[in-house]
Amino acid sequence: MYDIIVIGAGVTGTCTARELSKYQAKVLVVDKGDDVCCGSSKANSGIVHAGYDCKPGTLMAKLNVRGNELMYQLAEELDFPVKKNGSLIVCTIPEQVGDLDRLLEQAHENGVPGARIVQKEELLAMEPNLTPNAIAALYVPTGGIVCPFNLAIAMGENAAVNGVEFQFETEVKEIKKFDDHYELVTNKGTLETKAVVNAAGVYADVMHNMVSEKKMKIVARRGEYLLMDKELGDYFHATIFPLPGPMGKGVLTAPTIHGNMFVGPSATDIDDKEGTNTTQEIINDLVQKASASHLTKDRLPMNKVITSFAGLRAHEANHEFIVEEVADAPNFFDCAGIESPGLTSSPAIAEMIVGIIEDKFNFPKKDNFVAKRKGIVHMDELSIDEKNEMIAKDSRYGAIVCRCEMVTEGEIVDAINRPLGATSLDGLKRRTRQGAGRCQAGFCTPRAMEILSRELGVPMTEITKKGTGSNMLVGKIKEDLN
Repeated sequence: MYDIIVIGAGVTGTCTARELSKYQAKVLVVDKGDDVCCGSSKANSGIVHAGYDCKPGTLMAKLNVRGNELMYQLAEELDFPVKKNGSLIVCTIPEQVGDLDRLLEQAHENGVPGARIVQKEELLAMEPNLTPNAIAALYVPTGGIVCPFNLAIAMGENAAVNGVEFQFETEVKEIKKFDDHYELVTNKGTLETKAVVNAAGVYADVMHNMVSEKKMKIVARRGEYLLMDKELGDYFHATIFPLPGPMGKGVLTAPTIHGNMFVGPSATDIDDKEGTNTTQEIINDLVQKASASHLTKDRLPMNKVITSFAGLRAHEANHEFIVEEVADAPNFFDCAGIESPGLTSSPAIAEMIVGIIEDKFNFPKKDNFVAKRKGIVHMDELSIDEKNEMIAKDSRYGAIVCRCEMVTEGEIVDAINRPLGATSLDGLKRRTRQGAGRCQAGFCTPRAMEILSRELGVPMTEITKKGTGSNMLVGKIKEDLN
């Protein structure tokens, strides 16, 4: 019997797990993916939103601003990269300049520090590659960029070090409610727990509706992106937004924490909660929207696009976070409708939901909680002297596996052997960026598979892209011919 089971190992689930790991409680995180950050969290903008565009007085506004504050603190504690590069909300239509003033007033109401209006001359000096049609912008210095993978992995690793269990490829099929506990029927057997935290992303309504008579509806809102080569990584310094519309913050253009640039997302409501396919129509639309008439001075060079991808936002009709105990299901706690700015808000959501849980259960705090974590050393970020020192300790740090991202064998070995270590090629990509560069794993895959096979002690035919059913190899040619 567990004290708490968290359903979902995205940013909300892993942040909640880390917060729970501060207490003397038996905690399990289950996820149907093969790793952390396999669902809604894995494909989003990676923006640390400042909180200017949330409706004042809403939970979303409160948790966005608090999450922004926590994000930079946690990056120091848990050693994941984050950059406070600022956000610019750009107006290109004279009749809409008043909307910037309204956003500024909203930013002040929400408690966003440092927000101000910048006029055209200052704006174009800040961002020379902006369209000359830009008139003015709201500048929000606390906006930033982060990698969702780094955040979820750091939180998950630290939670695991502090005693939280993780069980992957475990899909919750049914939840049975009893007077004093819940039973979660999964594809790997039945689990018992005194309390449940529902952090299931686009499936949060499915989990909620298993235990409550008051039904919830979460719509999967697909967002498609274009990822550009690092050659364009410094095209913009800040994150560049258009004025927001009814479907969200609009198509933005921004650098990534790893030095690329991206354009997106689109916004299309779909019925398929697994519908992460990309479409040529939307990709063409993204190119058009980022062209000279929109945000960029010049038309973006399509030959610099290295990949496209799509993610799903968990949209709730009221566009509000649901962070509460379910009224007719005691000890079942929802973290639902966590769409943008959900990534930024996730540490604050965890803080809030664990506060609610602790008020009920009064778990004692641990005396031996480990608050800090050291991330994977990335050789490409070190000085020559630091590289030589690493190689002297372990020669594998001198063997480059991925030439696009300059990832070494030492980094890959570390990624496999850490708490919640990588067990698949996608797991390696999330932790080291092996395969995430210009050639999109065209050259380094065989070597990465060899290292996975060796470190995990399994044959090459068991190495997968993303868990069960995605094996990279099916057998040996000579054996098949015989």
